Amino acid sequence: MHRACMALHENEKRRMSRAKFFLIALICSFSWYLVPGYLFTTLTSISWVCWVFSKSVTAQQMGSGMRGLGLGALTLDWSAVASFLSSPLVSPFFSIVNVFAGYLLIVYIAIPIGYWGLDLYGARRFPIFSSHLFTAQGQAYNISAIVNDKFELNLSNYEEQGRIHLSMLFSLIYGFGFATIASTLTHVALFYGREIYERYRASYKGKEDIHTKLMKRYKDIPSWWFYMLLVVTMAVSLALCIFLNNQVQLPWWGLLFAAAMAFTFTLPISIITATTNQTPGLNIITEYAIGLIYPGRPIANVCFKTFGYMSMAQAVSFLSDFKLGHYMKIPPRSMFLVQLIGTILAGTINLAVAWWLLTSITNICQDELLPTDSPWTCPGDRVFFDASVIWGLVGPRRIFGPLGNYEAMNWFFLGGAIGPVIVWLLHKSFPKQSWIPLINLPVLLGATAMMPAATPVNYNAWIIVGTIFNFFIFRYRKQWWQRYNYILSAALDAGVAFMGVLLYFSVGMEGKGLTWWGTDGEHCPLAKCPTAKGIVVDGCPLN
Repeated sequence: MHRACMALHENEKRRMSRAKFFLIALICSFSWYLVPGYLFTTLTSISWVCWVFSKSVTAQQMGSGMRGLGLGALTLDWSAVASFLSSPLVSPFFSIVNVFAGYLLIVYIAIPIGYWGLDLYGARRFPIFSSHLFTAQGQAYNISAIVNDKFELNLSNYEEQGRIHLSMLFSLIYGFGFATIASTLTHVALFYGREIYERYRASYKGKEDIHTKLMKRYKDIPSWWFYMLLVVTMAVSLALCIFLNNQVQLPWWGLLFAAAMAFTFTLPISIITATTNQTPGLNIITEYAIGLIYPGRPIANVCFKTFGYMSMAQAVSFLSDFKLGHYMKIPPRSMFLVQLIGTILAGTINLAVAWWLLTSITNICQDELLPTDSPWTCPGDRVFFDASVIWGLVGPRRIFGPLGNYEAMNWFFLGGAIGPVIVWLLHKSFPKQSWIPLINLPVLLGATAMMPAATPVNYNAWIIVGTIFNFFIFRYRKQWWQRYNYILSAALDAGVAFMGVLLYFSVGMEGKGLTWWGTDGEHCPLAKCPTAKGIVVDGCPLN
């Protein structure tokens, strides 16, 4: 036994320490990001299919990693791997498989069938992958023309310009989003309902695990801290809705409704997050709900989504932090104060930086007016804006209701609700098949929820890297994985972040960029083109 312990100790000494590994990985990540982040930005999306078929619209639609289906598209940029789906190194492999299955189903089966096979909703009149809004003639929708001076819908101008049309991807993403939120409720109820009930009862009986016993040495957080914070934030928010209603448009009852939705969904979505590291969003259902009740007011829709969806997302994030602190034996009161102060600082700094960027960068977030390699296209904010038009300004009745083109998408709610029931029945019928309960439909159906702004190249890289580390390395080099996997993830993130800041302040602020083939985007200019006959779009061949 003594010899075995000595051998183990010697082996441990020969291994590189975690701190040294982190430092080396951080330096490598920091140094490498200079290449895809500045010197050779095309490496962010290596869409080689476009290079081979430089004059084919269909081939570029299939091969573009940024504006198409990303067939064969790869990246050598860690920010592209982890920017939208977080680091793949920290997601369990079964979750990666569910994301891959959903991604495959939506991007490589549903969208091609809907676009090329069935031409659903006249999809070929529009780009296959776009978050922009279009007229029936395939032109960009003039949103400014349908907004009055109160930021409300000008109905006569809307009727004159016609219905809003979406790309095939954008419309299907919303449909699968409906299915995701419905499946979340039924999945959690069927697979975790009994456990939730038992744990709830156990909490009243005082049953404690080892971590809770060890945490007893610290003073607990008084309940009134949470209640006081809730009262203060609700009071400020209500004052905002009442006294600045002309600016925010949201009535006081809308705030209470949003808070109720956030409260209702926090538990089931927290369970999905805890077991899969994927967090289904409430953005679509919150937009849908207030859009039906209070249409024609985009600012109200955005505010409702912020109070309903963002509150839930922040609650899940804070619970995750508390869970980590619980396992790491960090004093609860310290955790609370750090979260509170961090939230105040982050909110203030983010707002100040956003305002500064909006006032200092020309054409920011207007991708049609920016160079192809510009980092200021704001894909996430573009989707946020278009969503405010779809759900708030025009309203779901004129998009997904009887007055719109996409009413059939509402059937996805039913499909999403039934799906987990089928999986649960299969699990009960074949209890020895351990893989069946690993089918997580909220994750599978919501796999592409980040699209757009995320693109296929982000998913391709995320799935490949996640599979390499959480399947192959986990299975065949488990000791290395246990020792370094999460350290590597943190180092890669930190290296990219530091170099990104350095690049911005050294060359970005001055607009000093390189101009050559390797900084001219992904070279898929035809991926944005429609394929229907008679549709004329600048820069696209006439079919």
